[in-house]
Amino acid sequence: MARPSTTARRYAEASFEIAVRDDALDQWSNALDLAAQLLAHEQVAAIVDNPAVPLHGRLDVVDRLLSARIPAGPLNLVRLLVQRRRIELIARVASEFRRLLNRRRGVVTAVVTSATALTAGEVEALRARVSEMTQGEVDLQVQVDDALIGGLTLRVGDQLVDASVRGRLERLRAQLVAGARSAH
Repeated sequence: MARPSTTARRYAEASFEIAVRDDALDQWSNALDLAAQLLAHEQVAAIVDNPAVPLHGRLDVVDRLLSARIPAGPLNLVRLLVQRRRIELIARVASEFRRLLNRRRGVVTAVVTSATALTAGEVEALRARVSEMTQGEVDLQVQVDDALIGGLTLRVGDQLVDASVRGRLERLRAQLVAGARSAH
């Protein structure tokens, strides 16, 4: 998992401090997630991130879209990002905020990537297994990557468990190449 940009991390950390001060961690987290989701729509992004649209017009779109849905603090952050022409950071800010919140609450983030979509039962079984392994609550994020061919990978912190067909084939190829070199 890539590290968030320094700028996104700074915005998230400042927002997190305000949310802690105001005892509004969940409200901020939910608001940032909603803002990132709504501002990701192509039609909205085309206006909000367009320097040809006057600033007051871009802010008006943000206000109409978000002012009735999210608290003033997160709305001010979104407005600031629009003013500074950094609105593309909102998804990374939301993600980093969630990471800070999880760390504060002792929640472990795990990412499972599978070749095909997992059923709800499989996701819950994986969540239970990772929770058992880590002795804590787990925020399990599920992704699909058909390049894995079959199986799945699981990343928990810095640990990667590769149970994919692609990973097995790559390890087999490496063993064959190493064996061929040692035979000569």
